[in-house]
Formats: sequence, structure tokens, C-alpha cells
Amino acid sequence: MSIHIGASEGEIARTVLMPGDPLRAQFVAENWLTEVHQYNDVRGMLGFTGTWKGERISVQGSGMGMPSLAIYANELIRFYGARRLIRIGSCGAIQPEIDLHDLIIAMSASSNSAMNRERFRGMDYAATAGWHLFRRALAVVEEEGLPFHAGNILSSDTFYDDDPDAWKVWAAHGVLAIEMEANQLYTLAARHGAEALALLTVSDSLVTRAELSPEDRQTSFHQMVEVALETARRSEALDRD
Repeated sequence: MSIHIGASEGEIARTVLMPGDPLRAQFVAENWLTEVHQYNDVRGMLGFTGTWKGERISVQGSGMGMPSLAIYANELIRFYGARRLIRIGSCGAIQPEIDLHDLIIAMSASSNSAMNRERFRGMDYAATAGWHLFRRALAVVEEEGLPFHAGNILSSDTFYDDDPDAWKVWAAHGVLAIEMEANQLYTLAARHGAEALALLTVSDSLVTRAELSPEDRQTSFHQMVEVALETARRSEALDRD
């Protein structure tokens, strides 16, 4: 048991899906996993372990923002032996060709946060996805013929920005979308010798101002979840080979 996760040793799988919303974690557990066991409800941040296509997989809410994500990623890796963390979340598109519901596979995650500047004493760090997870997710979407975008995203500390055009400098440099967690997920996985990947569904567009409803944000990201689960399944299966 750790401070924020009330699980016992062995209750959490080596591969963990990490939505920000704990209710999304519950939705995944109830709709995709079998033999489900809830191992955490500390602070309402729900966590479950179950089975998908014969492989044991966990799903753990992380909360919103990099500080919250960092707590759960640290504890999953350091106290429970998680080796692969796959974020499943929403993002705001900042390129005109990216539509609502599109899937984004984050190769890297830039940030406007001070967290890595403090860690690296003011120097820049390129927070990058784990190669094996990225390659497996890419294989899944290509085999299924699913449309997707892959590239750099921005992990921001700010949801409501006073400057409505702040995103444009990132868009001008090819950044695909904005979310709030992946940069620290990638950094912490690298620090502790684990792998991480962020799979994101576009919930709104800063270019067109289109957006999904709150209900759709919580429950409609089926394609992203299934890509994440298949990526996790292949990773777990390779552990045994």
C-alpha cells in the first residue's frame, strides 16, 4: 500500500491504462475487462485490475494535470512494479486537419510546465514515448485501418488561458494538440526505466471551436480504449515469450 493507492502487493498488473477521470477508469473496467477487481478508491481515484483477451491489465485514474499524474505514475512504478503506463485521455486539436474523435498517438510531449525545468535545472528535456509501446500502437491502428495522427503534443499547465491565441505558436511548429499530463508521464517512465505512451481522442478544436459534450468526453472514446488494450495485450504476451 502506498499513500494514494490502497492496493496490496500483486493487485496491480505490469501494464496500466491511465485515464485522467476515475469514472473513465470505471467505464473501461465495466465495459471491457472481465474478472474485475477494484483495488483502489482512496480520494475517489478509482483503480481496477481485470483480464482482456487472456491478459491481466489494470486501469487507474490519474486526476487532471501533471502534478496529479506524477503522484500516481510514481507510485505505480516504484511501489507496485508497473512497467508500462498508457495514458488514455482527451485533447484539444490545434491543427486544422484534425477533427473531433480523431485518434492521436503522441510521439513526444512538449510542455509549458515548470516541472521539468526544475528537474533539469532550467535545461530542456525531450519527453518521448516508449519506442516499443509506440511501435505496437502504430501496428494496431495500421492493421485495423484506423485513421490517426502521430507527432508532438503539448502538455499544458493551463486549461483556461488568458491569451486566447497562446496555442498558435505551438501550432506553427507542428504540434498536433494540447492536453495536460503526457509530458510528466514520459519523463517519469524514463527516469524509472519503464515505458509510457499517450493515446488521445480529440474532444475539441481550438481552430474550429467545435467540441464534444461532457458526456461524450467520459464515455465515447471506444476506439482509443481498444487500441490501448490491444497494445497492452501484445506487450503482456511478449513478456512471457
